Amino acid sequence: MAHPDSAALVALLPHRPPFRFVDEVDEIDPGGMVVARYRVTGAEDFLAGHFPGNPVFPGVIQLEAIAQTGAIGVLAHERYAGRLPLFGGVEKVRWRRLVGPGDELRMAVTLERLSARGGWGAGRATVGDELACEARIFFAIAG
Repeated sequence: MAHPDSAALVALLPHRPPFRFVDEVDEIDPGGMVVARYRVTGAEDFLAGHFPGNPVFPGVIQLEAIAQTGAIGVLAHERYAGRLPLFGGVEKVRWRRLVGPGDELRMAVTLERLSARGGWGAGRATVGDELACEARIFFAIAG
């Protein structure tokens, strides 16, 4: 079930469609953890070419969805309000399942370390009970 302030939390992201990959926030502890969802509609422009007749939601976009979810957790913390978290690196990435139209990607991110200049988070994206993608995300804080 969506968090009561889900729309306001998603609006914290500087991203806008077509490059926003969070539809709803389900749980949040600002600066600690966040759980969010994105529904793959099949209407995403890039799916027409990835791959024709067999659309697969790209793994790098799954990583972006995890990063955007983590960014909500950062931006919801009063210390980082109005700042700009930027993708700084990624490690221990694994993709385990194909994701396609009709799938709902559920991202869960735990912010492991936060400082004035950046931090680390551990994220997982699942479809149902199946792991689709997992990674550790490094981010820098600008602005």
